[in-house]
Amino acid sequence: MARLKVTPTRMNLNTLKERLATSKRGYKLLKDKQDELMRQFLELIRKNKKLREEVEKELEDSFSDFLIASAFMSPEFMEEAVSFPTQKLGVDISIKNVMSVRIPKMEFKVEENENASMFPYGYAETSAGLDKALKGLNEVMNRLLELAELEKTTQLMADEIESTRRRVNALEYRTIPDLEETIKYIRSKLEENERATISRLMKVKDIIAEQK
Repeated sequence: MARLKVTPTRMNLNTLKERLATSKRGYKLLKDKQDELMRQFLELIRKNKKLREEVEKELEDSFSDFLIASAFMSPEFMEEAVSFPTQKLGVDISIKNVMSVRIPKMEFKVEENENASMFPYGYAETSAGLDKALKGLNEVMNRLLELAELEKTTQLMADEIESTRRRVNALEYRTIPDLEETIKYIRSKLEENERATISRLMKVKDIIAEQK
């Protein structure tokens, strides 16, 4: 605790009491926010872990299908088969505010030829394994984007929790104790001044009484 450097007057006492009340309200609000952020953060961690395991398994299956397909096709022919996609893929990102955290919402924007197949090659020249691999990748893409969104949200939430924790600690261990200590000091000085004033008045009263 450190006493603030202020003149011990009633005006300063009232000002500091108002600051203390505001600081305590702010502390409670920030503590509630921190607790809610932690609750949501832990939920996100559990959801992120589960989704990551599922996505990694689906990607592993798709890569296995690519390896199988590559056993029946030359690397050059496989590269040529997938070099001209029928779809153009982009990502639309919007922002949602959750407890002062600007969370991204991501969604794929697909531009494709309505008459084109998902597979950018003829079936006669390629293996069924390549079809299966591409289909698997296509199906996992939305979940992969969801995972990216979830991990970014988790990171932003962790940053906000740390920022809120620092503010809560500053109020709890510095601002509020300093204000309380200063208020206590000013009250003590005012009471001391009042006692001194009463003492002087009593002396004046005694002097007047003696003169009479």
